[in-house]
Formats: sequence, structure tokens, C-alpha cells
Amino acid sequence: MSKQDNYLDRDLLRFTTAGSVDDGKSTLIGRLLYDSKSIFEDQLTSVESSSKKKGLEHIDFSLLTDGLKDEREQGITIDVAYRYFSTPKRKFIIADTPGHVQYTRNMITGASTANLALILIDARKGVIEQTKRHSFIASLLQIKHIVVCVNKMDLVDYKEEVYEQIMDDYEDFATKLDVDDIRFIPISALHGDNVVDKSENMDWYKGSTLLHTLETIHISSDRNMIDCRFPVQTVIRPHQDEYHDYRGYAGRIESGIFKKGDEVMVLPSGFTSKIKGIVSSEQEIEEAYPPMSVAITLEDDIDISRGDMIVRPNNQPESSQDIEVMICWMANEDFVPSKKFTVLHTTNQVRCMVKEIRYKVDINTLHRVEDDKQIKMNDIARMKLRTTKPLLADSYNRNRSTGSIILVDEGTNNTVAAGMIL
Repeated sequence: MSKQDNYLDRDLLRFTTAGSVDDGKSTLIGRLLYDSKSIFEDQLTSVESSSKKKGLEHIDFSLLTDGLKDEREQGITIDVAYRYFSTPKRKFIIADTPGHVQYTRNMITGASTANLALILIDARKGVIEQTKRHSFIASLLQIKHIVVCVNKMDLVDYKEEVYEQIMDDYEDFATKLDVDDIRFIPISALHGDNVVDKSENMDWYKGSTLLHTLETIHISSDRNMIDCRFPVQTVIRPHQDEYHDYRGYAGRIESGIFKKGDEVMVLPSGFTSKIKGIVSSEQEIEEAYPPMSVAITLEDDIDISRGDMIVRPNNQPESSQDIEVMICWMANEDFVPSKKFTVLHTTNQVRCMVKEIRYKVDINTLHRVEDDKQIKMNDIARMKLRTTKPLLADSYNRNRSTGSIILVDEGTNNTVAAGMIL
């Protein structure tokens, strides 16, 4: 196998980083990139020179990720910054999200496609409200794996009891979360302890380093391979003599496995057929699975258009116009009850109105707030929507792809909320 083939075969781990301001997220990511040799020499030279200008004796690794000018000047992250790196074992995409309370919406954006959440805790401060907020959002977004990095261990003299206490406090809180896999690592991002290399200062810690954890954590079973869902994006009709009768339905496999010869059903029409062929990257293949983008041909000529969904006859999503969702309000303007919105769901687009606000969630206590229905930026609330036509949806905790929606303001065309179908 060539190096190129080996590179393409490596699986991809998407992870999001979250923590309070100054917990050291940018430094940790910079250290991860530096120690895994994923930085170009010119980048390193630029960061070394910037560090010297700031009067620092060491390299300020946070400068590798704080790309926006405002961030560099203030030393904070104010937008989702995506970083890419790879090792011989795996490829990675990092979503570096802000720590400020007012940027909850940015964390939701960064975490929506993540397999894993990296939660940073300052060893001097322990578990704080922001820790709980970020962990709750990770749980709400059905991120299956959380790695809690207790950072700045150098500032507490690498004491095991400090780490143990934070671990106990977090585990007490985590009993309220819907996350099966939570791991803890004591680190010093500034000095590189337990980031890529084992720490000599914490020989009491017998677990894996952060990079080894990221490289080996099992994510292939996180995808839903049971419920076959193929939302059609477009219909391919070449209009050439060579392909005179060709009609391919193109899109991305969101879940399940589709094979040639499988009996399938097209929704919402309910017509059934069999898969005649599957094409990916101009090559005929025998089966397709998420997140492959393919074109599927059927044995029967059925009227199918964008927004329709190809599924299995005995395994269908729910079709409904009344939808319960948990939403994160992202707009700067407060929610106005009388407004109408466009719902984007898979490849579908329908109009809707909010019928009822059930409650808001106090992210710090996880309690329901039922007497305050005023929704402002970054609020998380449960509401009931009525759509102009039925959506073909699964619950978000079963299928993240067919269980998520986006609300768009019809007047401004701005995205105002992201939602999870319950």
C-alpha cells in the first residue's frame, strides 16, 4: 500500500475544546500541534518572534491558534477556530471554541459535528459554572466521549490530591449528564506534561497521555449503522445519448448501510423499489455507509426530488408536522413569538411557527425554568413547532443527522437557532 493510500485510510476524529477563559485551551492546542510536529517552520518562526516581542522566555503556543487580530491582542478566542493535524494513526479536526458565557452559541456550532469533547479545568479553580455549562452542552449534543483535562498542574505543584478532588467533584456533577465515556488526564499545557509525552512530574498518574487517548479512542461504533437514511440532495439526469435513461439520486448517507439489491422505500410517497446501483467518485460500489456521498439508481422509475428520503420499508423515520425541539437561540435579537421561520432539516426546507415554549434550561443547575419564557441569545429552551408540511425525522439522541434542525428568520435570512428533535 502506498503512503497516499495509507493516509486516506486513516479515520478522522473531530473534537471540540471547551473551558473557561484563560484555562489554557489555545496553549493546549498549540502544544499538541507543536509536540506532534504538525506546525510549519514559518509558523513556528512567526510565533517565536511574537513571543519574544511580548517579553516571554518560552514559546507562547496559544499564538498558533489565536488567529483573529482581536484575539491576539486580548489573548482570548472569540470565534470557532478550526485546526487540522494528523499523526500516523489518525487525522484530526479541532474546533477551538470560546470560553466566555456570551459565546455559548459558538460552542454549539463547534460541537455539533464532534465525536469527542475536550473539557479544560484550571487546577487552581476546580469545577466552575462554565465547566458545567460546557459539559451539559456536550451531553445535549450527544457527544459520546468527554476527556476532562485538568490543566495548570504545574501551578499546584503537580499534587495528586488536587487532581483527585477535581475528579470527584466532576463525577458528582456528571451523574446528571447523558455521557457514557468520561476520562480524566492531569496536564500542564505550558510545559507539555501528559499532552504528547508522559509527565515526569506526575509519576503517580498511570493513564494515557492526551494524544494517545485521542489516537486510540474507539469512535467507529458511534455512528448509527442501523437506521438507513438517505436524504436526496439532487437528481442527476445527464441528457446524453450514452446515458439516455440514467436517473441517479445524489446525496450523503446519513445513517445505515445501503447495498445493491436492497429493497427500499421512498418517502413521503411510500413507493418501493430495489437499489440498482451505487456510484461513489465515478466508481460503481457494492455498498455505501455514512458519511459517504453517493448517487443511487433504482430499478423502478419513481418521481423523486430534493428533500425526499430513501429508507428501508420496515424502518422509517417519524413523519410529523408537530415537532418537539430543544433549541439554542443564536440570534442577537430576542425571540418574538409571532415570527415565522424557515426550518432546514437534512435536504428539506419548510416554514414553521412556534406553537409553545415549554421551558428554558438553567445551564448552570440543569433545572427547568417554566415561569420565564423570554428567550435571549445563548438561551436553551424546549419548544413545540408546527411546520407547513411533515418532516421525516428521528429523535436526536438516536440519529444526530436526521434529528437536528436549523431555524432561519424569514425576514433577515439569518440563522437564529439550532435545534435537536426530541
